[in-house]
Amino acid sequence: MSIGHTLLGLLESGPRHGYDLKRSFDEKFGHDRPLHYGQVYSTMSRLLKNGLVVVDGMEAGGGPERKRYAITDTGITDVSRWLAQPEKPEPYLQSTLYTKVVIALLTGRGAADLLDTQRAEHLRLMRILTDRKRRGDLADQLICDHALFHLEADLRWLELTAARLDSLAEAVRG
Repeated sequence: MSIGHTLLGLLESGPRHGYDLKRSFDEKFGHDRPLHYGQVYSTMSRLLKNGLVVVDGMEAGGGPERKRYAITDTGITDVSRWLAQPEKPEPYLQSTLYTKVVIALLTGRGAADLLDTQRAEHLRLMRILTDRKRRGDLADQLICDHALFHLEADLRWLELTAARLDSLAEAVRG
C-alpha cells in the first residue's frame, strides 16, 4: 500500500493535521497495522518536499504547534494517476509455503504434517476473520472477504498439494 498516496487521498476532503491523518488512516485502513506517528510525519515531510502538499496553517495545541497540511493540485493529479494505475496481481510464484514443502521432501521430513499444520492455521485465521466480518461494518466486511478469498485459494492449493505429495516427492528427489 502506498502510504503517501493514501494520505494524499485523505487530504482531498480538506486540510488536516498529522494526528488527524493518522486517526483517519487507522480507522479506515489500519485495523491490523496502524501507522506510527513517525511514519505519518516523515511521509508528510516527503510529500511537502515534492510539492504534493503545503502547510496550510499552524495551530497551537496542548503541546508544540501543529502543522495543518493541504493537498496541492499536483498532489490531486498524483492521486488520480495512482488510482488509475492497476495493481500488479500477486502470482505467489515464490511461495514460502511451497519452498517449505519441497525442503521437507528433500530432507526426508514430513511434508504431509507440514501441510496439515498449515491447513489448521489457515482455518484458525478464517474463523477469526469470519467472526470479525460478522461484527464489522461494510468496509471491514469487504477487507475480511478479500483475506478470506485468498485463504480459501491457499486451502485449495494445500489440498491439491497433499493429493500430489508422492508425485512431488519423486519429482524433487529425482
